[in-house]
Amino acid sequence: MHISVLQKEVVGYLDPRPGANLIDGTCGAGGHTLEILKSVAPAGKVLCLDLDAGALARAKSRIEKEAPDLAKNVIFAHANFADIKQVVAENSFSPVNGIVVDLGMSSDQLDASGRGFSFQKDETLDMRFSLDQELTAAHIVNQWSRQDLEKILKEYGEEKFYRRIAEELIKIRKIKPIITTRQLTEVVTSAVPKKYQYGRTNVATKTFQALRIAVNDELGSLEKFLPQALQILAPQGRLTVISFHSLEDRIVKNFFKNRAKDGQVRILTKKPVVAGEEEINRNPRSRSAKLRAIAKI
Repeated sequence: MHISVLQKEVVGYLDPRPGANLIDGTCGAGGHTLEILKSVAPAGKVLCLDLDAGALARAKSRIEKEAPDLAKNVIFAHANFADIKQVVAENSFSPVNGIVVDLGMSSDQLDASGRGFSFQKDETLDMRFSLDQELTAAHIVNQWSRQDLEKILKEYGEEKFYRRIAEELIKIRKIKPIITTRQLTEVVTSAVPKKYQYGRTNVATKTFQALRIAVNDELGSLEKFLPQALQILAPQGRLTVISFHSLEDRIVKNFFKNRAKDGQVRILTKKPVVAGEEEINRNPRSRSAKLRAIAKI
């Protein structure tokens, strides 16, 4: 079962009260949803969004099993949090007293989706959160120009050897298509100098990150989401965002900072909140999580 990160901290900063309406913009396995649901019971509601239809189905099943009396208070929407304003309108969900988004990958997606999110398994190079879209990681690797490959590896992966990796991808795909995670990992490994191949982090980590971000337009979605979230929040409503790499955190930090200068929000987290040692030991993936929160004025 996927373990949602910083659960206590999310609930603490959202401060959900009985009867309140909150949104989980990235439902995942439903961990944050369950905790919020208990706090807003018995009359409060939670609107859950996720691009992954499978994740929504698993979350619904979990909530029906673990909190059957409260399951009726949850609304599930197969949607991108970048469209949160539209989803709220379609479901007549108001007032909105709080919103949380967790930008990390769920364990289910990494370990059991079969979509090639991780280099630890040999799977088809897909990386789509939603199977409704056409663009896949395999298409990017095999069809995009060297210039575009270099751009995403540098900007989204912050990959030092972006030129060498892009060059090797172009070279290998002329011989045969790169369609599996193992093939991609082998290409990246061959492109990177040997002395970098034995570090603590797999050399393909940043390439996989870059492709996943590009396939799902993750940074673009975040930039679209933030102003909409602030707009739909009720006065004194709260927004919490959990990011997992510097690109996301920078976007969130700057948005919060600029809106605070404009007098629209009050920043609740002077520094990003991170997982403690106990949580990291229990869930190593929480190590890179950073939570930031604001309250609408």
